Amino acid sequence: MTRKRMTPAQRRAQLLEIGSALFAERPYEDVWIEEVADLAGVSRGLMYHYFPSKREFFVEIVRTESERNLEVTAPDTSLPVLEQIAAGLDAYISYVDEHAHGVRAVNRGSLLGDRKIDDILTHEFEIQQERIRAALPAKFRDDDMVRIALRGWVAFVRAVCLDWVEHRTVDREQVRAVCLRAVAGLLEV
Repeated sequence: MTRKRMTPAQRRAQLLEIGSALFAERPYEDVWIEEVADLAGVSRGLMYHYFPSKREFFVEIVRTESERNLEVTAPDTSLPVLEQIAAGLDAYISYVDEHAHGVRAVNRGSLLGDRKIDDILTHEFEIQQERIRAALPAKFRDDDMVRIALRGWVAFVRAVCLDWVEHRTVDREQVRAVCLRAVAGLLEV
């Protein structure tokens, strides 16, 4: 394979994209650093230059996908709360559809019990939950039941969307509708 010259940032992004696709399709232990390097047309040594271990490589894939998700779902705070949630949900569903391999890789990562991965995902959940709480009327913002329910809703959306990309037994609009019904119901407390 001919090696293509890239900037360090481009090479790093390429390696993460390849790794994300591989980890999405196979369990962690079945993905080899050598395979990622081969697919990228680089040496194994260069892989280790960017990522000191397979574990660190995988953690960085999860971090990258989490950051991408937070970026695309950033709320438009000028909208009413339910419209903010709907817009964020639409962005997340599009993200899941366009980056299904990354979503699958993150889900596999959440099952590994790795502290760094758990911290990344917990942080992402907290940001998503706080975005919604910040848009709520003051009487709901400090309510522990609302906080707990929103955290559950964020987890629910992730689970529904993961099932959707894995099986495609329902369409996008059905996924959207069930998620919006769930959040509308919990915000009526």
